[in-house]
Amino acid sequence: MAAVLETRGLSKAFRVKRKEAGLKGSVRALFAPAWTEKTAVDRIDLSVEAGETVALLGPNGAGKSTTIKMLTGILHPTTGAATVAGYTPWKDRGRLAYRIGTVFGQKSQLWYHLPPIDTFELISRVYELNRQDYAQRRDRLIERFELGPYLTTPVRKLSLGERMRCEIAASFLHRPQILFLDEPTIGLDVVVKERIRDLIRERNREEGTTVFLTSHDAGDIEKLCSRVVVIHHGGILVDEPVVRLKRELLNRKTVQVTLAEDEDAAAAAGRCAASIPLPDGVEISAHEGRRFTLTADLKRTDMQQVLGAIMRTWRIDDLTVEDPSLEEIIKHIYGMDRTKAGDEP
Repeated sequence: MAAVLETRGLSKAFRVKRKEAGLKGSVRALFAPAWTEKTAVDRIDLSVEAGETVALLGPNGAGKSTTIKMLTGILHPTTGAATVAGYTPWKDRGRLAYRIGTVFGQKSQLWYHLPPIDTFELISRVYELNRQDYAQRRDRLIERFELGPYLTTPVRKLSLGERMRCEIAASFLHRPQILFLDEPTIGLDVVVKERIRDLIRERNREEGTTVFLTSHDAGDIEKLCSRVVVIHHGGILVDEPVVRLKRELLNRKTVQVTLAEDEDAAAAAGRCAASIPLPDGVEISAHEGRRFTLTADLKRTDMQQVLGAIMRTWRIDDLTVEDPSLEEIIKHIYGMDRTKAGDEP
């Protein structure tokens, strides 16, 4: 498949005033300020294929928002090149706008004092949409996003979750090739987050919309994205499929066990801790009533041995095996980066 988004050596540096100590330094800074250069994005090479769902992750100040602003044409890079949907973003911003959609969790595209249906109408005019196609598309999105009760309510009176559903629906009105999402679920409750994720997944699956996402919520990445790009200090630290990250970077699994009701939980715990030889690399990390949590290090054992030992040890009602959360993996990546740099972990 062809790349719909590509960067080569993309960099952005900002000039910032250098602070100087003392009264003389303050006077000099006022009349003859000294400037220094701060690199926000450092030589990023990235290629995203049509229909991919990619998460751009990093701590605050890593360069995520700056990267998105360059890819959407808001900022010009200091050096490097990029193409998005066949256009150079900062040179062809007007034409690119017809090919992309954007949703910023902390900045609304909806008119604050108008109802969402008015903004939808305005968007249809801005993008010069065919009236019949627009009406069909609008009605379909209203149905799928369940927006009927909110369409004639001024945006200022909507809850955050209601507004975000309207925001995302608005971004899909002109059938964008690429959807840029910057913290789309920030501040939302669990139920609304899951609903928004379902709707984005549906658009990606049915229309092949490429999704480029930044988020601090590990659930967004795990449930929306197939690939993770981690940036730190402005450069790419990791670029891997989510599945491979979970499999190779943290080789641990958590096993939740619920004992059968006739098991003596306290006795069972004692037997496990004292006399039952669990495989090397397996330990009981939590115990509450009939429920036990075991942590397995797959570098030292395998799941067949772990599950065999559990079945030999206990009579059970329920058992689940979980991968490490992406949040754990990202923390581990940052820890590796600090170790390489010689910093304190």
